[in-house]
Amino acid sequence: QRHTGAGSDGIAILEKLEGADADFFCEIVNPDGSFAGFSGNGTRCAVSYLYYKKLWTNPNLRMLSRSGVKNFRLIEKIADGHYFFEAKIGKPKFASDEVPFKSDGRLTLVTDQALSVDDETFFICGVNVGNPVACIFVDSFDFDWRNIGKKLEVHPAFPEKSNIVFVKVIDRENIELKIWERGAGETYSSGTCTSGAAVLSAVTGKTGRKVFVQTDGGTTEVLWRDDDEILLTGRADLVFCGEWPV
Repeated sequence: QRHTGAGSDGIAILEKLEGADADFFCEIVNPDGSFAGFSGNGTRCAVSYLYYKKLWTNPNLRMLSRSGVKNFRLIEKIADGHYFFEAKIGKPKFASDEVPFKSDGRLTLVTDQALSVDDETFFICGVNVGNPVACIFVDSFDFDWRNIGKKLEVHPAFPEKSNIVFVKVIDRENIELKIWERGAGETYSSGTCTSGAAVLSAVTGKTGRKVFVQTDGGTTEVLWRDDDEILLTGRADLVFCGEWPV
């Protein structure tokens, strides 16, 4: 089973670094062979692997990604292979050339931008949190969001493609998501999509800066601090171990 067993939304390749800026480099490869700028959940799983294999024991770890250094802190070791982490993943970028999103002129904030798919118009908000994330706020998920997500991912308005996230606001502290991930398709959870949705919910005034995000994979806490840093807190649980001869 891709989501609950010996399967995944990608591969994390780790390299030990000797420099002063980071402890490891994590390369994330999507199922379609493309590279991710960053994967919040994928990198958290990679960090948990390092602890499980006792390749790292310090409670703090600096992980270099294609989108910069991310700082992880081990909050709790629940059991071998079961960990609770806090990750400081950086500051969101909102301008249209940073998301990136094609517009007639440079936008300092990408909100309520109309995009058409299958003769339907959807209003998107955009942000870059290591990867481009486009959010559509909805009242329910009772529509073919997978088909819409698949087509919006490759919409010409997104020159680097985009993660597409459908966001249902429950209240000021809780949101629920359905995720169509760039290069991976439907996914049960995504750290960057979760973070992007939380930030855009706050920017548009729908929630506060701290929210609990419910996905099909569980609940994650996101805090968008006053200094603009995003803190992503969640679990990583060992599913299986194996060897891959190469």
